[in-house]
Amino acid sequence: MKFAIFGDIHANLEALQAVIADSQDQGCSSYVCLGDIVGYAANPAECMEIVREMNCPVVRGNHDEGAASTSLLEELNPLAQRALLWTREQLTEDQRQWLRELKLVRQVRDFTIVHATLDSPGAWGYVTNRFDAMASFSYQFTQVCFYGHTHVPRVFEKDDTVRGARGDQVQLQRGVKYFVNVGSVGQPRDGDWRAAYAIYDVPAQTITIRRVEYDLPATQGKILDAGLPTLLAERLSLGK
Repeated sequence: MKFAIFGDIHANLEALQAVIADSQDQGCSSYVCLGDIVGYAANPAECMEIVREMNCPVVRGNHDEGAASTSLLEELNPLAQRALLWTREQLTEDQRQWLRELKLVRQVRDFTIVHATLDSPGAWGYVTNRFDAMASFSYQFTQVCFYGHTHVPRVFEKDDTVRGARGDQVQLQRGVKYFVNVGSVGQPRDGDWRAAYAIYDVPAQTITIRRVEYDLPATQGKILDAGLPTLLAERLSLGK
């Protein structure tokens, strides 16, 4: 069994479609979404419906929460605020209710999924180094946990110590826990514009980060046509 683990789609329809196509080519039979389906780009409703039709495990991200609420979004930066206020107008009440009902943490088969952190999943903290990861490992009761939120692929390992690991593929080892960021489908921030997701090959006990090209100009054009901030289109080509 191979799981395609993806998140931080951020309403980027072209990137989501490319990831799904690539995952099928790679033999994935199951899907898991780590949240932030909406926000930033111009196809929130379409991306939501694709994920809903998959009927796969999904956890709620901070942009999902913001789009489903009526708050002033004062905790977000101005770009995110503008995008989410626009996004609210694109979603039906049924879609907003679906987002509100998503759980913050779930266990899927023998692994855990969360959008941000395990220690305070609704506070939307960032795990960017081994010290951040230590707090989540304290609440991790499966060998592997997949997360997103930072938009940067990263693996943290814990046995006697906690350390960061690099590379596109990880071979799971007995007695070691893994806290794995799968990167972002719709808005990578590691300098690589291509959509990112992970494949968890259960029989082989490997986790592989995949990068996929998509129709970037089409996504950028939609953002501009929707009247969203120009920077949201420009930053996609920079992977920032």
